[in-house]
Amino acid sequence: MKIPPVKGTRDFYPEQMRLRNWIIDGWKNASIRNGFLEYDGPIFEYLKMYQVKSGDEIVEQLFSFEDRGQRSLAIRPEITPTLARMVNQQINSLPRPIKWFSVPRVCRAERPQKGRLREFFQWNIDIIGVDELIADAEVIFCSIDYMRQVGLSSDDVVAKISSRKMLAAILDLIGVAPQELTGVYTTMDKRAKLSDEAFEELLAKQLPDKQKQTEIIKLMAVSSIGEIEDIFELNEAAQAAVDELKELFRLLDMMGVSDFYSFDISIVRGLAYYTGVVFEVHDKLGELRAVCGGGRYDNLLKDFGGPSVSATGMGMGDCVLEILLENKGLLDSAREPLGVDYYIAALDKELVEASFEIAAKLRAKGLSAEFAYKPIKMKKLMKQASTLGAMHCVILGQEFIESKELVVKNMDSKEQENMSLDALLAQVR
Repeated sequence: MKIPPVKGTRDFYPEQMRLRNWIIDGWKNASIRNGFLEYDGPIFEYLKMYQVKSGDEIVEQLFSFEDRGQRSLAIRPEITPTLARMVNQQINSLPRPIKWFSVPRVCRAERPQKGRLREFFQWNIDIIGVDELIADAEVIFCSIDYMRQVGLSSDDVVAKISSRKMLAAILDLIGVAPQELTGVYTTMDKRAKLSDEAFEELLAKQLPDKQKQTEIIKLMAVSSIGEIEDIFELNEAAQAAVDELKELFRLLDMMGVSDFYSFDISIVRGLAYYTGVVFEVHDKLGELRAVCGGGRYDNLLKDFGGPSVSATGMGMGDCVLEILLENKGLLDSAREPLGVDYYIAALDKELVEASFEIAAKLRAKGLSAEFAYKPIKMKKLMKQASTLGAMHCVILGQEFIESKELVVKNMDSKEQENMSLDALLAQVR
């Protein structure tokens, strides 16, 4: 009986594995280039950790189980709670700022669909212990830096930026009560996906007051940060939040990514713990889910029993990213075999063992070497070497039988020369 893979998961055959490594290596390179240090944690944690961060409703969205000691555990749906736990454990000994990154494999019990699977990889970068806006700017910049690294331009993607602090201050001005905020935020977060009529209908269910509805509709219609100051008479808190966003935009301009971002009032981020700047990176055509998202979450460490320490971060999944890169034709090189330095092949049966020995000696020098398990004809040899992406082909034929000479062919220039094994080993260091 053939057993299929679980729906919403992926098999990584060699070609897909090359692509996965290419994406993850790119994430790691961008992280290190921007000064982040790598960390990781366990694949499962106490279920309570995720409930603390996202509420009891999160239980239906993850894979949870009881262990033999009847402890409630869950396979990680994200790594931010693990980050908070780890930092809290050593908060007094960790040097500030804490700039960490991770590329965990995570699982979520949700309905598989385009760009959303039940198992995926996620790039996370976080800066902890920095109150200043430069940390928010750096997280956004690092995200964009990776996009540029893989060939995406400002014509392809845009970082849409807003502020939960600003939205909270303006909603307070409008008169939205604290108990109404969650429903209003959820509705605002869906604005980009809804028609005007559908948005107004949904808003009316969350907020019966007509005047408040009108003010929120006006707010959601703004297209620039300056329009907010023109439409609303801001109090001190709201003005400070608006000024903070302006300063963030100035910093991003200084970092040379002005073409990659825009203000978007509809970016709310669904999770309740965001406290300041929030952002999402989208494809310019708007055909896909957000490629990544994040923002400032200054209360998370405190919620996990630690001190009140500021933090900001971002998460990027590989599923939507891969679809976007595929659509833009940027994955061809990622699927190509990395290639080997040397491919060794014997043309005669009695030389096969010698090819094993030569491959072992080349590998001992730190080079990659592959060999043919059986004697091979010249035409097939060249085809196999090309398929493997070999830089050089070492041929054991009549010359080796007569005088222990190898034929070494450069697969790029097509030039070849005869040499002894000692000479070959001497020239590769």
